[in-house]
Amino acid sequence: MTTTLIYETHSITLDNERGISTGWLPGQLSQAGIRQAIAIGPRRRDVDVVFSSDLRRAVHTVELAGLSAPHFQDWRLRECNYGELNGARSGALEPRAERVGTPFPGGQSYADVVELTRSFLADVKHWYDGQKVLVVAHSANRWSFEHLLGSRAPIEELIAAPFDWKPGWEYEF
Repeated sequence: MTTTLIYETHSITLDNERGISTGWLPGQLSQAGIRQAIAIGPRRRDVDVVFSSDLRRAVHTVELAGLSAPHFQDWRLRECNYGELNGARSGALEPRAERVGTPFPGGQSYADVVELTRSFLADVKHWYDGQKVLVVAHSANRWSFEHLLGSRAPIEELIAAPFDWKPGWEYEF
C-alpha cells in the first residue's frame, strides 16, 4: 500500500522573525505564526494521524490547527540540535552544509537528523501503511524528507538552497 506523508513546517516564531536559530529550544509562535497554524486546520482535515516534533513551537502549531486526528509527539522530529549554538543568530550556523557530517559543537550533524528521520519513516510505514500522515516539524526534517522521499537530492544541496515556503509538501512511499 502507499502511505501519504504531508509535511508542514511549524508556524513562524518570534525567533524566526528576529533571525534566531532556535534549535532544541522550545520557541514561541508569533502572531503571524498563530494565524498560520490556525490555517492548517481547514486544509488538513482529511489526515488520519498527526505527528509533530515534541518542541513547543511544533506542538502549539498542531494544537492551534484544531485537527480531530490523533496527535503524537516524536522527539525524532526535532530540529537539528545546534548544541552551543541553540538560540544563536542564524548567521552563526553558516555555512550549514559543512555540518552534514560534522556535528555542531555539543550538538548533532544533519546526517544525524537524516538517520532519525529514516527511523521515524520506517515506523510510520509499519504502523500507518496506506494512511494519510501529517508531520509538523522543522527545516532539518523537511530537508531529510526531501532527501529520503522527494527529489533525493544530496542533503548538502537541499540545505544550501533558498527556503521556499509553501502550504505543505506531499510525499508517497
